[in-house]
Amino acid sequence: MAAEVQTQFEPREEAAGATAVQPETRLKMQALEARLKELGSLMVAYSGGVDSAFLAATAHRVLGNRMLAVLADSASLARRDMEQAKAFANSLGMPLHIVQTEELDQPDYARNDANRCFHCKTELFSSMKKLGAEKRFTLIAYGMNADDTRDYRPGQRAAEQNEVLAPLAEVGLTKLEVRALSKAAGYPLWDRPAAPCLSSRVEYGRTVTREVLAQIEQGEEALRQLGFRELRVRHHGELARVEIARSELSKALSIEMLDAITAALKKAGFKYATLDCSGFHSGSMNFILSADVLARRGADPAV
Repeated sequence: MAAEVQTQFEPREEAAGATAVQPETRLKMQALEARLKELGSLMVAYSGGVDSAFLAATAHRVLGNRMLAVLADSASLARRDMEQAKAFANSLGMPLHIVQTEELDQPDYARNDANRCFHCKTELFSSMKKLGAEKRFTLIAYGMNADDTRDYRPGQRAAEQNEVLAPLAEVGLTKLEVRALSKAAGYPLWDRPAAPCLSSRVEYGRTVTREVLAQIEQGEEALRQLGFRELRVRHHGELARVEIARSELSKALSIEMLDAITAALKKAGFKYATLDCSGFHSGSMNFILSADVLARRGADPAV
């Protein structure tokens, strides 16, 4: 019951000694708990990533069953990420509802311009509003953190238009602080690499289809089986451009491993494979966008 849920953050003993949670971060955590308690009840857009998982877990701890985590299932969500998200929610006994979203059926999304994320989040938040009406939730939140406000993220505009709250950003929690607090709480996902939707790997202007997303998912899973942890398979039609974290890049630089990578990507349906020498860069597909578009930070629908 909600009345029995602990409402003050306390690191688990086995994790606390190894986690540097600064006093300023603890104050932000207290502000987050107070904000969630003030809201009273809440649906959280939950993907299983560190930010949304931490927000959902904190909301559950503060609000108990007066919160609901909502996970969107579509072709753009890798099955690995889906299973990890469900497992984390189950480990906490967190209320979880899975909704089917059909953003790929929308021409505005499938054409894959710089506003793709806007259309995706609009589909998600519209589905959550319908669900909220059924289950008597009026407030929706998502896991935007304070760092995200400095990046190009059209999904933020969708959140603003749908009056979706961003409690982590409200209290000033950064990505590193969310990870530190997650580690202190004993959440195993605290150091999980970022895992945006599969569509983010498709070059702008190339139509997003289920077949394209399946190629990417198969290719990335094969590279994980080869021992790589932080990576992206960027889809450029017949060409797969592989980004691997610089800390792991040396492991890829042998003839044997390059052959294994090439074979895995050809099996996934690509004709050619190339290894990006600059390594993994989050959001690297945005590098081709004009400075004017990037300066809007997703605030202007006209791109």
